[in-house]
Amino acid sequence: MTTDATTPILSLRGIRKSYGPTEVLHGIDLDVYAGEVVALLGENGAGKSTLSGIIAGSTDPTSGKMTWQGTPYAPTSPREAIDHGLGLIHQELRLLPHLSIAENVYVGRYPVKFGRVDRRKMVADATEQLERLGLNIPATRRVEGLSTANQQLIEIAKALALNAKLLILDEPTASLGGAEVELLFKQVEKLKAEGVGIIYISHRLEEIRRIADRIVVLRDGEKVQEFEKGDVPVRTIVESMVGRSLERMFPEMPAPHDEVTLAVEKLSSPRGDFRDVSFDVKKGEIFGIAGLVGAGRTELVRAITGVDPIASGRVTMNGSDITPRHPWEAIRHGIALVPEDRKDQGLVLEHSITENIGYCNKDAVTRNGFVIGRLLNKFAKLAIGRFGVKGQGHQNASEMSGGNQQKVVLAKWLAQNPKVVVMDEPTRGIDVGARSSIYDIIKELAEDGRSVIVVSSDLEEILGVSNRILVMAQGKQAGILHKSEANEVSVMELATA
Repeated sequence: MTTDATTPILSLRGIRKSYGPTEVLHGIDLDVYAGEVVALLGENGAGKSTLSGIIAGSTDPTSGKMTWQGTPYAPTSPREAIDHGLGLIHQELRLLPHLSIAENVYVGRYPVKFGRVDRRKMVADATEQLERLGLNIPATRRVEGLSTANQQLIEIAKALALNAKLLILDEPTASLGGAEVELLFKQVEKLKAEGVGIIYISHRLEEIRRIADRIVVLRDGEKVQEFEKGDVPVRTIVESMVGRSLERMFPEMPAPHDEVTLAVEKLSSPRGDFRDVSFDVKKGEIFGIAGLVGAGRTELVRAITGVDPIASGRVTMNGSDITPRHPWEAIRHGIALVPEDRKDQGLVLEHSITENIGYCNKDAVTRNGFVIGRLLNKFAKLAIGRFGVKGQGHQNASEMSGGNQQKVVLAKWLAQNPKVVVMDEPTRGIDVGARSSIYDIIKELAEDGRSVIVVSSDLEEILGVSNRILVMAQGKQAGILHKSEANEVSVMELATA
């Protein structure tokens, strides 16, 4: 049986999910029609990922029923869901780095000719999907070494190549810049015109207002609100998500001191990722770095923190040359990096919160080269409390929400009392409630006289937290804007120069 225009392609009734005695989904009803975008919103832990997993076949519901195109639907695996015509783009990247882009796009379903993989067709088809997203990278290139943003676009290309009837996009723009987001939105509009239904999960609420036809809000495993249009005021959406009124998203940021803490002078990358970049950051200043994907933002801060090599130029702290050649040199001089990929670069996921905090603070938790459990537990407990981490020290980092994982990364570095804190995409994939607490931490660091560098693809975020903003364009320094002259237009004019 197939559906008509008045019948949902996907229908959920009374979906519940329990883990032991804990019920995390409480009787969810949801309909998705052909050619519409349904935004599924909620804070981390609201149940969005669990519900998506049930639809996509990776999680079994405890009770409830689903129908797909009018017939009973109960996938027992992601493969079965894909065979029905449902595709899920995960928030966390799941690419195989040792394979090519084309192999990743078609992994598990390679085109075959005369009993062998038809590599020519696979590369040609993958190239077509990449071109649809404006990604000018050879499909034969290995995924290893590509930026997070480019890997996210490859995940999207995988979904587009499925020719699915329904796509679940989980934070598809979390690591994308403005130009890449616009390309994605064009593809979403095209898919809608072709009759594809889309479940769109994002914490970027201005995007939701643009792209969604309907909005469904989950809170604590319950469906608490459904808006019959997408153009709903952000404040209204946020208040339905968190269950309370929010006066403002960004706190009032303090004014910086006159004293310069960190200075970067004519810094260049050996690979040409950035060239002749110069700026300084004052004591107590929040210095934003903006630009489109590929502008060299991440590569710049990785060089400043000793992760990537420097071809020329220097970095000074309080007037002294400390140009780092290794991360530990930067750490020794009081520079800490909170990386953009907290799961791969910021945490050991299968180790406990306590262990993760201890790894960066060995001097505080060891005696004569041995870790003292009592000291480790006490130190971690203080850090957990200081930064409002919701969790117990014995819990593995993998068991926590994105917002709490980010707080653990912050806690382990800030316990060292660094002079300069570099945050690359500090709220990527984090809900509005957790975002607010991260912004409060940034404010507190500045009030304590620390210098904070924030890299973000979220223009509203950069404008909301920064005292000054360095705008990068194609590896070059396009300009530095003071808060009083920075707005969406002035930043984007420089970013696209």
